[in-house]
Amino acid sequence: MRILCIGEMLIDFTPVPDMPNTYTANPGGAPANVAVSVARNGVEAGFLGKLGNDDFGRLLVNTLKKDNVRMPVEELTDEATTTLAFVTLDETGDRSFTFARKPGADLLLEKDDVSKVDFTEWDMVHAGSVSQSGLPERDAVLEALKKAKENGKLVSFDINYRENIWSVEACKKEVEKVLPYVDLLKISEEELMFVGGEDNIGIFMKDNGITVVVLTRGGEGASIYFGDEVIAVPSMKVPVTDTTGAGDAYWGGFLSSLLSQGVGSTSDITADKLERAGRYGAVSGGLCIQKPGGIPALPTREEIERYMEKRK
Repeated sequence: MRILCIGEMLIDFTPVPDMPNTYTANPGGAPANVAVSVARNGVEAGFLGKLGNDDFGRLLVNTLKKDNVRMPVEELTDEATTTLAFVTLDETGDRSFTFARKPGADLLLEKDDVSKVDFTEWDMVHAGSVSQSGLPERDAVLEALKKAKENGKLVSFDINYRENIWSVEACKKEVEKVLPYVDLLKISEEELMFVGGEDNIGIFMKDNGITVVVLTRGGEGASIYFGDEVIAVPSMKVPVTDTTGAGDAYWGGFLSSLLSQGVGSTSDITADKLERAGRYGAVSGGLCIQKPGGIPALPTREEIERYMEKRK
């Protein structure tokens, strides 16, 4: 069981409680969060992305190594510094971002880097829309998803829209180029415009050949669309400290559960397996939001299973 995650890894500067204008540096970036979540769930994980040849880049490399996340390309770049994101939390713990990325190192991933990956080694490849916001990373990730599909691998994609990076129109244009290769798509309620609205999800799936769409609803849980079925999965009702990385914790748990249930192709997917994966992912996300930071807050399989065992 192996999942390769492709795209951005960065530093999240997270507010320190009760210390205004004070931040702590936490490792983050949506695809990297998913990779670490996968690894902590006992599934072999890889991360393909570009980091700067600086202190932050080396910190992120050490973060991946600590969780045994493989890096098919380990070279750091001198052409840009590691991407930074400053997190703002509102009174509910929900977050927004300000990025230092003009360019950041993540944007410098190239097709040559993708050519170094043996896609036959991986069962699934995952990416997100932030990687589509600039060149050469945009072309590199698209090339990776094409190669994954050509090798018969499952492809996962997160429409992880960030309005302070680019417009909805620009993001939608690039996401549409990726959709023909996607088997499992994750969206949030704020991203429904990318699929034509909630009532259009079924048609959208058929038009694009997507097997599963998961619509996350924050504290209201998630809806999993599969064929003509919609599977509702509730969220954990817990105190919220920081929602940074919550969706990635959910998705890392969800994908890990599917592979652990023997899903190696779209033909292996069933409604029962999706519901089980959805409940597992919900616990993963629920445990994550009770702690500050992105990657530091991601739970392990043991923590998730212990919680689920208590609730039986």
